[in-house]
Amino acid sequence: MRRRPLGRTGLEVSELGFGCASWWGKPRFEERAALGLVHEAIDLGITLFDTGASYSAGEAEPRLGRALKGRDASDLVVATKAGTFHAGGGRIGRDMTPAAVVASAERSLRNLGLESLGLLQLHGPSAAELNDDMLAALESLKARGLARAVGLNSFDPAVIDQALGLSAIDVVMVDYNVLRPEREPLIARAAAAGKGVLAGMPLAMGHTRPLLARLKGPRDLWYAARALANHRGELARGRRFRFLHELPDMTGSQAALAYVLADPQVSAAVFGATRAEHLRENAAASGLAPAAGLMARIRAAQA
Repeated sequence: MRRRPLGRTGLEVSELGFGCASWWGKPRFEERAALGLVHEAIDLGITLFDTGASYSAGEAEPRLGRALKGRDASDLVVATKAGTFHAGGGRIGRDMTPAAVVASAERSLRNLGLESLGLLQLHGPSAAELNDDMLAALESLKARGLARAVGLNSFDPAVIDQALGLSAIDVVMVDYNVLRPEREPLIARAAAAGKGVLAGMPLAMGHTRPLLARLKGPRDLWYAARALANHRGELARGRRFRFLHELPDMTGSQAALAYVLADPQVSAAVFGATRAEHLRENAAASGLAPAAGLMARIRAAQA
């Protein structure tokens, strides 16, 4: 597993990160299997684990904490998010005030069983919320040793652009994959500003594969229903990339990850997995380079 610097934070992370969210964190997904995936990810050399206070109805953080209990976490960078929370009844609450963000970070540390977070990210802040009070609160978390780096997760390019001019922000997470080539100039600007760049959704949520081909169990039905409800546009665009799953030398998931990691300015691509075979398949993408011909086909499909 190769590693890359996380911007100018002084941290290094595995170029592939494991996302602890969605079905992975839900009680319906067997606890032993969920914890086993984290343990195997560590054994495969993955050092970046990304979660959030609101993920999996608030269950993801405590589950990741249980997975890390008794493990040597000194080499890991555990990232979580603040500003959103589980509000009950399947609803996500939002409180992006500085006091709430600090309280969320402190609660996350308890949930995760850690003394310090590798990375704390604001979860979808507005540009107006990146004010002096918020930046001071984030700096205070670093000064207290509660977070080694701070940043934000946003799929709004305008918010990311504003963050690039803020010295207090160390890392940005953007939605970058074969369906999002327009993020590349943004990533270049972030890297030029010294920010670490995490690529969220590097597999495009599986939308490059036919929907029916993914249905193998209850978890797949859950993801398929979410895709049909919220991501019909991405499903339509994903049809152009079916060829990724017909390559002779790598799987479709590996090709998608190799495309993202072909940008040296990306610190890590963060994927989720609920099957050990998928985890191993994705981890094997570290170090794979897409051939020029494959990149040309991807660029043509993006046009």
